[in-house]
Amino acid sequence: MRERASARYPFLWGWILMGTGGWRESRLLLIVAGLAVLATAPALLATFKVTNQWAVGVAVGGAAVLVAVAAVWQERYKRAVQQRDERALKIENGCLVLPSGRLPKVAQAADPLRLGVHPAPISVVDPMERAANSVAERVPVYVPRDIDVELRERLAGGGFVLLVGDSTAGKSRAAYEAMIATLPDHVLIAPQDRAAVPAALAQAADERRCVLWLSDLEQYLGAGGLTRTGIARVLGGSGHHRVILASLRAAEQARLAGGPATQDEAGRVAYNEAREALEQAHQLRVQRLFSSAEQQRARARDWDPRIADALNHTDAYGIAEYIAAGPDLLRDWQDAWSPNTDPATPTHPRAAALIAAAVDIRRAGHTAPLPRRLLETIHEHYLTQRGGPRLQPESLETAWVWATRPQRATTTALLQPEGDAHVQVFDYLTDTIQRQSSPEEHVPEHVIQTVLAGCSPEDADYIAATAYDQGRYQLTEIGWRLAFEARETTLGPDHQDSLTSRNNLAAVLRDLGRLEEAEAEHRAVLDIQTRLLGPEHPNTLTSRNNLGQVLRDLGRLEEAEAETRAVLDLYTRLLGPEHPDTLTSRNNLALALKTLGRLEEAEAEHRTELGICTRVLGPEHPDTLTSRNNLAAVLRTLGRLEEAEGEHRAVLDIRTPLLGPEHPNTLTSRNNLGQLLREMGRLEEAEAEHRTVLEICTRVLGPEHPDTLSSRNNLAAVVAEFGHPSDP
Repeated sequence: MRERASARYPFLWGWILMGTGGWRESRLLLIVAGLAVLATAPALLATFKVTNQWAVGVAVGGAAVLVAVAAVWQERYKRAVQQRDERALKIENGCLVLPSGRLPKVAQAADPLRLGVHPAPISVVDPMERAANSVAERVPVYVPRDIDVELRERLAGGGFVLLVGDSTAGKSRAAYEAMIATLPDHVLIAPQDRAAVPAALAQAADERRCVLWLSDLEQYLGAGGLTRTGIARVLGGSGHHRVILASLRAAEQARLAGGPATQDEAGRVAYNEAREALEQAHQLRVQRLFSSAEQQRARARDWDPRIADALNHTDAYGIAEYIAAGPDLLRDWQDAWSPNTDPATPTHPRAAALIAAAVDIRRAGHTAPLPRRLLETIHEHYLTQRGGPRLQPESLETAWVWATRPQRATTTALLQPEGDAHVQVFDYLTDTIQRQSSPEEHVPEHVIQTVLAGCSPEDADYIAATAYDQGRYQLTEIGWRLAFEARETTLGPDHQDSLTSRNNLAAVLRDLGRLEEAEAEHRAVLDIQTRLLGPEHPNTLTSRNNLGQVLRDLGRLEEAEAETRAVLDLYTRLLGPEHPDTLTSRNNLALALKTLGRLEEAEAEHRTELGICTRVLGPEHPDTLTSRNNLAAVLRTLGRLEEAEGEHRAVLDIRTPLLGPEHPNTLTSRNNLGQLLREMGRLEEAEAEHRTVLEICTRVLGPEHPDTLSSRNNLAAVVAEFGHPSDP
């Protein structure tokens, strides 16, 4: 059983001078100018024919010092100006700006489509009338939502407001209308991608009244993006009114903040990073299906034929969902798979394969726009799966034209162009496929390997974390190794992002059973963190905690206990007894105590942690399940077998539908139950459990993985005791 061990992304704030505005630059200029004037004192004395040697000596000596000091301040001023200019360039190139290059006021953001609002079908047929009402035609009249009053009150109060809901539920539209109504004179800062986020945060921290707009928040989280530190720098202090207004799809919230599916340190990286950012927000839920009151408001606006049509389908679809043509576009994609056999009514199976590839890459964790060349390479797999040549697929050029053109009189394409070389898939398709997929229906391994070969370190992190949560450790190693090597090359080995990647790599090496490699990597990270950050910094404690778990796996139990107990004491003092990192450390100490044979102490620690986890996180949270599993293991060792069986079966019953039957944590629960059944003398049941675990481990992890070897040994023990003559 792999226990929890926490790891978080350290926060990076590079060249940006957070919170430095024009006033500081002006102050630097005044200092430089004043020093320059003082440095002319000898010349002034000569002009006024002052000959006193003492005065002249002081003036000359002082002038020399002032010239040197002025040079230092002049260099600081130059750096401040350079940073201002660099930031301005990043803002102009990476954020929504006016034709003049300046940031707009909220009231000037007249086109909500540029802020992520989904377009609707065009209802005007006359081209002249359509041109005159282009924005109004693409965005129908707003139907007030039940959350509007609370949302606008929150915006008026300032702070971080996050709207969560399904794709096409109407999150961005509700946010846009509330922002226009409440904060029309605020400066609007809307970064278009993650690269612009540091400059956007710095600019927001300098504005007295502004809105930082982040549609599809998952694209902006993580290293170099939005973190707890960045949020605090924008919203901290007084004398201003700043708002961070964001939206997040419910599927992404579940992935980012619902807790890691695995409990090792690397599995908690993305979770901790997202949790710390999302905890700063006041969250409002936008329901996909409109309430009775919302439908009544829509009927008052049914003069718009699009709203009238949507009202006829409210039993199955939300009004915003139907108007955004989500169901229709999904059907268009599905219908495109039909064989292209009738020239009079051509279908588009190759385009459907391009879209399927884009959906799966997004499901794998990739957030950036997708290169067309990548989709052209990968889509052949999906086309072959559906029949390949038998579908008589269209040409690649024809496929791209169909996939990227607006469908059904909307301005939404199934693959939305991002410049000439990239596209984004319509997120409604991704969410729908994700909801319909079972936990074990993963993106094919070769697809992920192809994507990893050419993606950024940030997307490699996300893809690796997704694979880790699915128990696909070989893919995880590839992703985190690529991220570490890229950051080590570009940022240096001591940079916090490089250390985070190295920590994650060490974690997955441990899960792959390569313990000596894992120890070496963890020690290297710990040495650097201690030197750079000090012994009590959270990142240093994370590294120390992780090293302790590897030492326990290696059988160096006294060392492991010493490390784990020291970390627990520091976490309790610095973070409090109920902080997730403190609970993780307490769990790990209990595991070390059990391995040392100090079972009563181990039970006490596990029960303390389980009680807090159940109360704070809920009975089905992954951390709570881990605590329950570990307590069951102690009960079994103490000989309280019926209690242990109840705990093991409860955990297995929750994990199987939650994670899937082939997930490593599910297999751990099954293996533990099998061992317990053997001790209870129920050998037929034990053999069945162990055979199932061994078959899955061999297929998923490989025949030489430590868990596979352990499963084989467990089955052999049952077979020997049962008296079967055959080898397992």
